[in-house]
Amino acid sequence: MPDIPGKSLIDCHVHLAALPEGNNGCIISPKMLKSPLFRFLLWKHQLSPAHPADANRKYIQDLLSELQASHYVGQAVLLGMDGVYTNEGRLNQKATDFLIGNDYVLQQAREHPNEFLAGVSINPQRIDAIEELHRCAEAGAVLVKVLPNSQQFDPSNHRYKKFYRELATLGLPLLSHVGYEFSLIGKDQSVGDPNRLRTALEEGATVIAAHACSNGLMIYEKYYSTLLEFVNRYPNFYADISALTLPNRLGMLLKLRHHPEIFDRLIFGTDYPLSVFHLPTWSLTKLSTLRQMMRTTNRFDRQYLVCQNMGLGFGSLQTILNAAQPSLSSPQRLTPPT
Repeated sequence: MPDIPGKSLIDCHVHLAALPEGNNGCIISPKMLKSPLFRFLLWKHQLSPAHPADANRKYIQDLLSELQASHYVGQAVLLGMDGVYTNEGRLNQKATDFLIGNDYVLQQAREHPNEFLAGVSINPQRIDAIEELHRCAEAGAVLVKVLPNSQQFDPSNHRYKKFYRELATLGLPLLSHVGYEFSLIGKDQSVGDPNRLRTALEEGATVIAAHACSNGLMIYEKYYSTLLEFVNRYPNFYADISALTLPNRLGMLLKLRHHPEIFDRLIFGTDYPLSVFHLPTWSLTKLSTLRQMMRTTNRFDRQYLVCQNMGLGFGSLQTILNAAQPSLSSPQRLTPPT
């Protein structure tokens, strides 16, 4: 394995979770609280919905502790989650099962500037989408995250062209979920098709396709050829490697490790707080290496080790941020072990 400077990576895909508390701007419906994701989250972090302030603080502290203990990852982009909006661009609170407000994301990044970066969420359907984009950019946001399946909008809609052009002008990447959505409540799974991101790409926005365009349906990876096409066609296209060790996305990981020509378009991410599995490496690594990964409980480090030992090369979000903000330090280029 190459000598990688310690803690040089940025995790571009870390979910910020919070219970509604005071005026923190967060929403969680009773249905969402009963979902598998939140049942897991509450169990994993020993959070009590009956004490939202304590639960929110504990989630942040657990995240900070794990991040600070990582050998490879120094910073995490905290992702917000915008809601569902009506055709008139107003928040549809009844249809919104989960919302993590941008102010809450920005607050956490301000309070922990050495560890956290702000990944705000802006549904382009909202009437004030461009105003919110500029407000968040001025407040220090480094990217915009969307989840069309749950936020109920079609990324290919031409009415969002101006929004995408503003993203390009501001140098803010658009991180978009790709494939089926299981963790949150997905309404229209068809909008997880990465082909619908062409509109944003053609308007000049830098697009990061989450989960390396994995469809999320076990071995069947219908968007594999789309990923390869986009890398060749669009210099402003990237993909993150978050969640690729999960059984339902493993198929894409197995395919991409054979394509070193696209490694410079792959960006490190975990999909924290979801688990990272070492199962994909069982027949591909030495027993001593497998033991090391099994002993590694830190999710940031395990994601790094599993993907590297699978032969998957990747870079850091720093690559994109450096292009948008030349004052930042040079990006790290990571390559798989030989």
